[in-house]
Amino acid sequence: MASVIGCFSLKSTHRGVLPKWRSPRAAVVPNFHLPMRSNEVKNRTNVDDIKSLRLITAIKTPYLPDGRFDLEAYDALVHMQIEDGVEGVIVGGTTGEGQLMSWDEHIMLIGHTVNCFGSSVKVIGNTGSNSTREAIHATEQGFAVGMHAALHINPYYGKTSLEGLVSHFDSVLPMGPTIVYNVPSRTGQDIPPRVVHTVAQSTNLAGIKECVGNDRVEQYTSNGIVVWSGNDDECHDSRWDYGATGVISVTSNLVPRLMRELMFGGKNPTLNAKLLPLIQWLFCEPNPIGVNTALAQLGVVRPVFRLPYVPLPLAKRVEFVNIVKELGRENFVGEKDVRVLDDEDFVLIGRY
Repeated sequence: MASVIGCFSLKSTHRGVLPKWRSPRAAVVPNFHLPMRSNEVKNRTNVDDIKSLRLITAIKTPYLPDGRFDLEAYDALVHMQIEDGVEGVIVGGTTGEGQLMSWDEHIMLIGHTVNCFGSSVKVIGNTGSNSTREAIHATEQGFAVGMHAALHINPYYGKTSLEGLVSHFDSVLPMGPTIVYNVPSRTGQDIPPRVVHTVAQSTNLAGIKECVGNDRVEQYTSNGIVVWSGNDDECHDSRWDYGATGVISVTSNLVPRLMRELMFGGKNPTLNAKLLPLIQWLFCEPNPIGVNTALAQLGVVRPVFRLPYVPLPLAKRVEFVNIVKELGRENFVGEKDVRVLDDEDFVLIGRY
């Protein structure tokens, strides 16, 4: 395709004909990108099916001692979620350590989850990226392997303008049902309401996972935009006082039945207060350190960590044992006794 990068016009002078410079005109390159779509409807998800979900677990990814995925432990954990009433799982999110996966691993795990559990739970793949090119490619692949919806974060570190945010989300929304994820504490940039209201014009926007707080939640829900709380410590009030549809939860990895009761059973400040010590413990260090440590102590996953994550220290592990006893071991996933674990029990993997 030809483009005009600059041109001259001729101007006569007493010394002859000299070229006169004109400013360059940028080439207009049509966007020939077409989404990698399928017309098969057997596995197609209506965006309203995503909007109605109240309890979504940001599922943990377990590892083998060499750092590869422990699919046996993963499958068992997802089974426990489904049995206790979880309606959707986020695969390869922050909790699932998508940031430590290759894209091959990431898409494989999404496809595996759909293949094994897609008829029982909605599979939402975290195919977001701070690179729009990567986000487009991963989202195409995620929908091609059958995920029901995509989770998309705003570009982090190399932040863009508000107009750039709109263009980024508009590049992936045509592919299928989408949840936009706003977590400024991780990205360094808030997705403001004006951006959300702009991208909400797409019929594929299922809603927002919002971590800014309940005032922002109410600002959206009062305007008909679906919101999931991204903060477990606020999700009860988000759901029952501020109009949130539900929660995308870390804590439900551990106590899915109690989190379902919190989202489905009506306003329950007593249960909420009972869960707060566990939630505060889980987030005493950046997620997913707490949930990784807890699931290892419960014997649900091997005590294997992909660096840079390391387990919580001994004093915190002792505290978790006491929390489990207080809430009741029967309310937690798994069947083994909760253990403190020694420091030597943990395996830290740098190459994986």
